[in-house]
Amino acid sequence: MSANRPAAVVVLAAGEGTRMKSATPKVLHAICGRSLVGHVVAASRELDPEHLVVVVGHARDQVQAHLAEVDPAVRTAVQYEQNGTGHAVRIGLEELTSKGIALTGTVVVVCGDTPLLTGETLKKLSDTHAADGNAVTVLSAEVPDSTGYGRIVRDADTGAVTAIVEHKDATDAQRAIREINSGVFAFDAQLLVDALGKVRTDNSQGEEYLTDVLGILRAAGHRVGAAVAADHREILGINNRVQLSEARRLLNERLLNAAMLSGVTVVDPATTWVDVSVTFEPDATVLPGSQLLGSTHVASGAEVGPNSRLTDTTVGAGASVSFTVADGAKVGPGATVGPYAYLRPGTDLGPKSKAGAYVEMKNAQVGEGTKVPHLSYVGDATIGEYTNIGAASVFVNYDGEAKHHTTVGAHCRTGSDNMFVAPVTIGDGAYTAAGSVITKDVPPGSLAVARGQQRNIEGWVARKRPGSAAAQAASAARQESEGER
Repeated sequence: MSANRPAAVVVLAAGEGTRMKSATPKVLHAICGRSLVGHVVAASRELDPEHLVVVVGHARDQVQAHLAEVDPAVRTAVQYEQNGTGHAVRIGLEELTSKGIALTGTVVVVCGDTPLLTGETLKKLSDTHAADGNAVTVLSAEVPDSTGYGRIVRDADTGAVTAIVEHKDATDAQRAIREINSGVFAFDAQLLVDALGKVRTDNSQGEEYLTDVLGILRAAGHRVGAAVAADHREILGINNRVQLSEARRLLNERLLNAAMLSGVTVVDPATTWVDVSVTFEPDATVLPGSQLLGSTHVASGAEVGPNSRLTDTTVGAGASVSFTVADGAKVGPGATVGPYAYLRPGTDLGPKSKAGAYVEMKNAQVGEGTKVPHLSYVGDATIGEYTNIGAASVFVNYDGEAKHHTTVGAHCRTGSDNMFVAPVTIGDGAYTAAGSVITKDVPPGSLAVARGQQRNIEGWVARKRPGSAAAQAASAARQESEGER
């Protein structure tokens, strides 16, 4: 447990976010596999706070349901009317005190739309707050262009924060300051509660501003300090889809850099996209145009791509997956998938197996060394080891009302253009003839032939299609054949 463990983290996520122009609440928009508020909650959890409260308002039912799914231990407080950031924090703290929780120590306040904020930076804020003995510590950042931001004004001698001045109210000298307010703070809990009770609403918006707490505490003789974020991009808030896209790119870059530094080869980071929950082993390779989503894991020596999208999929050591869409699949060590394969949920490819070009699989267990090389659909099936499924085969699993299972044994050889009408079992070592429709079980070691006998009707084209190109070609061939005799 951290020595500077906060008493609480309060996440402000009540706003509507009208500039997103979306039916989806702003904080539920996602980047890299996690909602905006989900990223903030995850970073906050790295502080190991005693309590974590998210203040919700707009579309609160949706936001609360989402939080219950991603972090069931999160508490929520409802800000029924959005009366400012100070009011929102007060609502969050009242949620705790109403449950008989006495807050002592540090309260960290963060914004629910800052997905790039890291736990490391929040720890720096908390540690600085404790080390300097501040009543409040502002997370600040030095930016290339501070236009539009609140400037951090410091005492030249002590470095203490004397004011946060909004751009419109700043002097020319203050506008030259590049250190800005992030909207993230660490407070002494008791001093915060007391100061919130003194915040006034006599401003242009008629709202309770959290930043007013700094002036109240400083006027009372308490020290106000700041901790500077190492990367100013961490504090970026999301207000529209352009900013959402930019944050996605930055976070994706961060994730790929971490992967590459841990031993993963990413051939073209500009065209490779990953979720925060994706994991790799050293010496995995990701080729251009690939998307790795959800809980996907790529093992050592495996190669994914180019142009593949894997969701919640495990790729075993030394496996190869190219030009493939996979969802909820397992690809065994040394297996080969693609090009242009589609692996649906429940697909489990054994070691050194193959799902080749234009193969679709769903709820299929494929044994070691088994190959489904071409143009086939395998659904609701179990296939044993070292079997070969002929090209253009279909496992007919649906009768219009229910799905049925097909079992193909080990070391089988099935012909091209086979239909396996489930439920049916092909025994170990059995063969099936090309063009067969298999509707009955095939005993081990048997050859199944299920097709009509071929019958040639001589002269049919000449009689039924006289004068056609086919008739002329046939006549010429017949004359050539007779001439050779």
